[in-house]
Amino acid sequence: MRVLVIEDDSTLGRGLQEFLVQQGYAVDWLPDGEQVVGAVSAQSYDLLLLDLNLPGRSGLDVLSELRAAGHHEPVLILTARDGVEDRVAGLDAGADDYVTKPFELAELAARVRAFARRRVGLPQPLIEAGPLVFDTVSREVRIHGERLSLSVRELSVLEMLMTRAGRVVTKRQIVNSLSAWDADFSENAVEVYVYRLRKRLEGTGVSIQTVRGFGYLLNIDSVA
Repeated sequence: MRVLVIEDDSTLGRGLQEFLVQQGYAVDWLPDGEQVVGAVSAQSYDLLLLDLNLPGRSGLDVLSELRAAGHHEPVLILTARDGVEDRVAGLDAGADDYVTKPFELAELAARVRAFARRRVGLPQPLIEAGPLVFDTVSREVRIHGERLSLSVRELSVLEMLMTRAGRVVTKRQIVNSLSAWDADFSENAVEVYVYRLRKRLEGTGVSIQTVRGFGYLLNIDSVA
C-alpha cells in the first residue's frame, strides 16, 4: 500500500514516514500543501495522511481542491484541533477519518490497517489464501500453522498477491504500490522478491505463477 504524508513539521513528517515504512508501506512525504494535487495526479496513492495546519494553504483547502479535481483517495486527517466543529468541517470537506494530535503511533497504525483492509474488502485483519494466513496486525504469515520468516519487502509483495489471489498482479502494480519516491525499487527487484518467495513456498501447496507479458498469479495447488 502506498501512502502520502502531508505534514509541515519535518520531525513528525519524517518520523511518520519512517514508522509507516517499518509497517510495510511505501511512504512519501510533503511538507506543505502546494504540491499535493500534482503529486496525487502523477502517482496513485491508497491513503493520504493530511495535516490541517499547513503553511500557506490549510489542509481543508487542499482537501477541497483534491475532491473538486475528482481525486477520491481516502484521507485521514491529522489535527491538533479537537473541537467538534473542526472535525465536522474536515469530514464534510471529504475526509474519511481523523486523529487528534498528540496521538499514539499504535492507534495511527491501527487506523491505517483499517483503511488497508477496506481497500481490498477485508472484514477482518486476517488474509487467507489456502493454507496461507497473513495477520495484518502482527505482520506475520503462517502456512499450515508454521510461521514464515520473511523480509518486510517479501511480506509486502506476498500481501499484494494474497489480497488478489486468483487474479494477475503486474510488476508495475507492485512497484507503484511498494516504492516511495526515494526508493531504489524496480521491476527487476520485484523478480528477485518473487524468486525468494517461490523458494520459501516450495512444497507448501501454494505457488506463484508467472503470466508472461502480464505479471504474477498466486495459485493454491490442489495437492499440498
